[in-house]
Amino acid sequence: MSAVVRDFFIDFQRCIGCQACAAACSECHTHRGLPMVHVDLVEPGVSMQTAPMVCMHCADPTCASVCPADAIKVDENGIVHSSLTPRCISCGNCELACPFGVPIIKVGIQQMQKCDMCFDRTSAGKKPMCATVCPTGALFYGTREEMARQRPASKAINRWRFGEQRITTRVHVMVPHEVDEMAVELPAFDEGGGPAALATAFAASAASAAGAGGGRAAEAGGAGAGKEAEFL
Repeated sequence: MSAVVRDFFIDFQRCIGCQACAAACSECHTHRGLPMVHVDLVEPGVSMQTAPMVCMHCADPTCASVCPADAIKVDENGIVHSSLTPRCISCGNCELACPFGVPIIKVGIQQMQKCDMCFDRTSAGKKPMCATVCPTGALFYGTREEMARQRPASKAINRWRFGEQRITTRVHVMVPHEVDEMAVELPAFDEGGGPAALATAFAASAASAAGAGGGRAAEAGGAGAGKEAEFL
């Protein structure tokens, strides 16, 4: 019987850019020596602030919905896996559709690869490689109760808004208590937007929300909607 797969948390304000997560991830044999977690500079050339980027494992993954070969599957634990080798046609739809800029088409093997929350480890009761080696706890694997007890000054949320698209993710991010939703205004493709630009916008938004004061919190639309961390 498989072990219980716990929750994954990102606490952006704790990231120090050490790259230990990427180094540990690259040691996984299923990734063939390539890291599936990345550490992005929030403002390259301006600031040294960094933010870790892993797959957020969406409840309704856009990457899977746009795959014409039905190669991307979600298991009973809510983990969105890399594409199935016999089915993937390396078309790149998933790269373009993912609002977090996570999927990567590996041209050499003609397959999409990405973070699968170290399922070979978590299904056996172990922590993901990245969370095991993170020295500051920016990447944490455990329960919501553990996070609430250890970090009472913040809370975990898993609701995002990218433009008009609202997303619920399996991975949680730590934010100030007054924030109920992460909102990211995406660059248009005709203005230089693309997977890399989307990932940069996401990293900047997430890091700003995690900082002191939670970025610029604005009232969300609708009664009782609480607040959202919004970034232009």
